[in-house]
Amino acid sequence: MNTMILPEATNATVFAVVGNLLPIAIVTITLALVCYTIGVWAEHRAGVLKKWHAIVLWLGLVFDTTGTTVMGQIAKQNGGGGSGLHGVTGLLAIVLMLFHAVWATVVLVKKDAHRQQSFHKFSIFVWVIWLIPYVLGMILGMQH
Repeated sequence: MNTMILPEATNATVFAVVGNLLPIAIVTITLALVCYTIGVWAEHRAGVLKKWHAIVLWLGLVFDTTGTTVMGQIAKQNGGGGSGLHGVTGLLAIVLMLFHAVWATVVLVKKDAHRQQSFHKFSIFVWVIWLIPYVLGMILGMQH
């Protein structure tokens, strides 16, 4: 049986991979912030949940999940992981965002006028929770 021996990863190799992934992670997480902020605050200002708000919330979730996945790969390559306050709040935020987007879709499909008008109360709560790992990630990132 032929076996292939791979060279050990050097610090330069790890830095090159992380250097290539970091801009992707930063852009996708920032797009998540933009989409989620627009979706939540536009819905709040409108006073009623609309279809385009839900679409933007879903986009925010997709960008956040993508950025979080890429950041996780970077952390793994650097010997870190998703533990601690940042990991816990990040997981909570993604779960809340998923629930939020699903609930928005259900409210719109059922054409529940009362829930469409009161939806913004939950939206702001989820947005504030989402900001915690976003800000923590920036702080942790600046420390390295």
